[in-house]
Amino acid sequence: MIIVTGATGALNGATVDHLLDRVPASEIAVAVRDTAKAERFAHRGVEVRRGDYADPGSLPDAFAGADQLLLVSSNDPGADAVSLHRAAVDAAVAAGVKRILYTSHQAAADGNPFAPGRAHFATEQLLAASGVAWTSLRNGFYAHSLQWLAGPWRETGVIAVPGDGPVSWTAREDVAEAAALILAAPVAHDGPVTLTADAAPTFEELAAIASELSGRTVRCQPMDEKEWVAAQLAAGQPEHRTGFLLGFYQAARQGFFAGVDPLLGELLGRRPRTVREAL
Repeated sequence: MIIVTGATGALNGATVDHLLDRVPASEIAVAVRDTAKAERFAHRGVEVRRGDYADPGSLPDAFAGADQLLLVSSNDPGADAVSLHRAAVDAAVAAGVKRILYTSHQAAADGNPFAPGRAHFATEQLLAASGVAWTSLRNGFYAHSLQWLAGPWRETGVIAVPGDGPVSWTAREDVAEAAALILAAPVAHDGPVTLTADAAPTFEELAAIASELSGRTVRCQPMDEKEWVAAQLAAGQPEHRTGFLLGFYQAARQGFFAGVDPLLGELLGRRPRTVREAL
């Protein structure tokens, strides 16, 4: 039995779709906060269970009978993600889950200026201490995030950033499929595995690609951090969101997103989607 949390979201929902191409529906269950939103899976023969990290009492039954459990990381910006993940890991142990898989990030590190990287690292420590076999899917930075991290370059012709560095922009669709392939594989992947695109361009390089695609000059404009923050706030961006995004650019400048790994392409049997396609 494979149980997948967060299946009403884009990432793990796509993973379940790919699993259904490889595994009988009777061997899949989804654990979701709102079961009404998972009707499309129920119609395909997938068991739908209620499970909410913020309601630990709901989790043991949601996870019962799992040979493999795929935990999606919390996307609630106002929550203590590590505490939520701890509740999920504890419940998985109590339910006798045989292997826990977790959607982590390639930049999982204690010293990462980007807050999710620190939360992912802390969660991996929980998994390592759980006594249960575990796999951490360290996904590359999702390429669809460019729509806000590169700014309104289509209108302005400028990619204005407070820090530049290489980022292995990776298609969420590709890592969702890879997760299904790992879950369905006869041989387990132990510990952290890195799933990224095969290149990590800088924003300067992105500007060159954007210029080619648009047929006009798009330039990268490095900004002082304080000037960038002031510009974001003046544009009406919330202060907490601005600080959150600043951590991304600081991490990029420090090389936290620079690594690439061939595993994603090997699993897919093709080249992963490129940042050019994302743009």
